[in-house]
Amino acid sequence: MRNLFAFLFRYRGILVFALLEVASLYLLVRNSSYQRAAFFNSANAYVGQVLDWRTQVYDYFRLVEVNRGLMQENARLRQQLYRPDLSNREAPVLPVAQDSLTQARLALLGRPDSLLLGLRQLPARDPDYPLIPARVVNNTLRRVDNYLTLNVGTVDGVRPGMGVVAAEGVVGRVKVASEHYTTVTSMLHSKTNLSAKIRRDGTFGTVRWLGDDPTHALLDYIPRQNKLVRGDTIVTSGYNALFPEGVLVGTVDSFVKEPDKNFWTVRMRLAVDFSRLTHVYVVTSRPKAERDTVEARAGLKPEGEERP
Repeated sequence: MRNLFAFLFRYRGILVFALLEVASLYLLVRNSSYQRAAFFNSANAYVGQVLDWRTQVYDYFRLVEVNRGLMQENARLRQQLYRPDLSNREAPVLPVAQDSLTQARLALLGRPDSLLLGLRQLPARDPDYPLIPARVVNNTLRRVDNYLTLNVGTVDGVRPGMGVVAAEGVVGRVKVASEHYTTVTSMLHSKTNLSAKIRRDGTFGTVRWLGDDPTHALLDYIPRQNKLVRGDTIVTSGYNALFPEGVLVGTVDSFVKEPDKNFWTVRMRLAVDFSRLTHVYVVTSRPKAERDTVEARAGLKPEGEERP
């Protein structure tokens, strides 16, 4: 202990100087919007590079698992492709339910210029919603406010506020973008509110995360007089222009009537498995800028946007 005090006393000038430097930098970043933006952009770039290296090492050691998954997926695709009853490849027909995800996926066979994001058919060259493919290099699950880091940035056309989707459905919204990396506010975030609807009857609601289970969320504002069915499909409403209408969000898992509320308490299972998320698409919505300008002039905030 005596040696520790002697060390602190001997280098007291340098330690006080370092402490004041850190405090001054903190106050500068906290009270200046320009410096705060510059700091987060720079930090995002450096942290993103480190996470990218870590992901490359991690990917190398899980190549066996990735190859096994690709072989299983190829087997399923070939089974669909070579079935003798699928003589018409442009419009395959299978005995499946009307609201089946399988039927929606099979409807895209023979159309290589399209991607299926959840239940929404989204052309890869859609003039209104072009896509930027990206790799997830970091992903948090156990916090109240969770984020993802992607290996694309402003040089690829990514801008803050864009939507992010995966093949299974909605992932989140771009928060910060540096030159080569992007931080995304995922669906597992306390301030993320997504405008959605029940696909079967078109009833609109808002999806929000409770902060505990990374596989489930709540669907709010569904009137009590509406009839709900377990397994109902929840898709994006298209109200906020971040996502195309009809992208899969999840399915109804359970619902209860609260005696003191006018709405159902609906618990839904998210379509995206965030614990295994590796590849995503950034949705560069062209109508969003004009729409945001009009709504800003009217003093409105689009429903479903993330609250600051």
